[in-house]
Amino acid sequence: MIRKNALTATAAAAVLAFGLSACGGMEGDTEAETPAAGGAEESPATEENEGSGGMQEAGENFGPGCADVPADGDGSFEGMAQDPVATAASNNPLLSTLVTAVSEADLVDTLNSAEDITVFAPSNDAFEKIPQEDLDALLADQEQLTEVLTYHVVEGRHAPADLEEGTFTSLQGGDVTTAGSGEDYTVDDDSAVVCGNVQTSNATVYIVDTVLMPS
Repeated sequence: MIRKNALTATAAAAVLAFGLSACGGMEGDTEAETPAAGGAEESPATEENEGSGGMQEAGENFGPGCADVPADGDGSFEGMAQDPVATAASNNPLLSTLVTAVSEADLVDTLNSAEDITVFAPSNDAFEKIPQEDLDALLADQEQLTEVLTYHVVEGRHAPADLEEGTFTSLQGGDVTTAGSGEDYTVDDDSAVVCGNVQTSNATVYIVDTVLMPS
């Protein structure tokens, strides 16, 4: 069963307000290259990387899950790069359960208006690992759902190299840890990145295969 967390809705809202206090609105759309062979696409040439204090180098999407991303249209890598993160996720068929959860938690506008964030986005398969009864209970509990979802978001647009031995403070307030190298990364030890370095207009996204749970 998913453990109820003692954090109140007011506290969760305060965490969001603090974590996004620097967000003044959306920046201009990020231009995307034409997807490379095999469904991978080069990221924009340079992006502001607040988390590492410098410019993020260009890189390609990686991971076995990238093959399931649409080759064209709004849900493709190129299409997602044009939209803020919640909108971009809504166009990607791999993330439909996450989109439902974000809507239930009333976080669409919060995520779309944030600037320079990294999102560890659970795939549909990740949510399927949760027993249906527990998932239904989570989706029905806005307080707990908000806490779980904001744990998946950290400030700064982080390149894959930042994830090699990373510790990031989430908007929920807990620390998210990452490890790995090359095209093989884990988040909080047991969640694997299945498609990484996906760009939206305001976020870098790493699609993961397990829903992260704050302590």
